[in-house]
Amino acid sequence: MNTSNVFNRTEYNSHGRPLSGGIYNLIIGLTLCWGFWVNAVMVKNIPVETIAAVHPIVFLVGYLASCFFGVMLFSKSDNPVISFLGYNFVVVPFGFIINLVVGRYDTALVYEAIRITGIVTFTMMVLGSLFPVFFQRIHRALGFALITVIIIELVEIFIFGIHHGIIDWIVVIIFCGYIGYDWGRANAIPKTVDNAIDSAAALYMDIINLFLRILRILGRRN
Repeated sequence: MNTSNVFNRTEYNSHGRPLSGGIYNLIIGLTLCWGFWVNAVMVKNIPVETIAAVHPIVFLVGYLASCFFGVMLFSKSDNPVISFLGYNFVVVPFGFIINLVVGRYDTALVYEAIRITGIVTFTMMVLGSLFPVFFQRIHRALGFALITVIIIELVEIFIFGIHHGIIDWIVVIIFCGYIGYDWGRANAIPKTVDNAIDSAAALYMDIINLFLRILRILGRRN
């Protein structure tokens, strides 16, 4: 997902009253928590069978359409209400994916994956704050690596019908880098409510992808 419009902002706008660093980061945290809470509610209340009954092509088209529409809304808007709406257009389809995935695993394993994801995310945010220049330098390599891994994984699954576990570890490393990178960028742009929501949306996608891969690794280990 391309959220470069968000992180290219350098000036305050009509919706952009400056915030203190603490309030700005608090809004990022609350926005992330909202997304995770929505996903938890979806997992608890929507049967996996209901989602699985949807035709795969219809599900995929709906998922991609909602995500891209949401990204377009929050990346191009400077109104926090519109950006929050766009964020939810990303959160909901991700929730369906999470529901399908976690339904395959024991609850204790899911909680372990959540715990590990939280620790890794916090660590990468700290590193992103301490070494923003380093993460800025590697972001192109991260993008290239992610595209390469996605292509390899699709070829493995749909052509050869296999999946190498090393792919999951590589994706974990890539999204660790993205969390550090996006957190560093989030704190380099004007600190407004809208930018906090937009930054949270980018971090949300990084964190959820990280969680899903960690869960798969733990599931394979067990």
